[in-house]
Amino acid sequence: MVEKSDPNSKLIAENRRARFDYHIEDDIEAGIMLFGSEVKSLRIGGSNIAESYASVEGGELWLINGYVAPYTRAKTFPHEERRRRKLLVSRKELSRLWNATAREGMTIVPLKMYFNDRGIVKIKLGIAKGKNKADKRETEAKRDWNREKGRLLKQNAQ
Repeated sequence: MVEKSDPNSKLIAENRRARFDYHIEDDIEAGIMLFGSEVKSLRIGGSNIAESYASVEGGELWLINGYVAPYTRAKTFPHEERRRRKLLVSRKELSRLWNATAREGMTIVPLKMYFNDRGIVKIKLGIAKGKNKADKRETEAKRDWNREKGRLLKQNAQ
């Protein structure tokens, strides 16, 4: 069954570097608490999650260093661009994330931020383990080989 793209579902930001720097073990979807001016800014595409991470602190999950551009029309109550934002997950998922970070030494990395089909901002988090330099070189070599293989197949088909 082919999944058709929803016109309301819109990608806001993607952390493409995460898959290069980390082995993504598992991923979960979380809600995010935002102010109105932040949502309006996200609708016009002003966000960056490449340098951010998530952390379990005080029994809550927080997105740290996530950038949401200022909304120019919000003059009275503008939001801070890099404030900590609370992420909404179930208690079961929160305990699983806490175990992964505290006991197993994993990192919680944001992968994508998007509007779901109901127009609500969601963030996809990956439970990840960091790669060392050899792993990164291997990933890069594999990607280059696949690119070269595609070129060769394309030339042979013509």
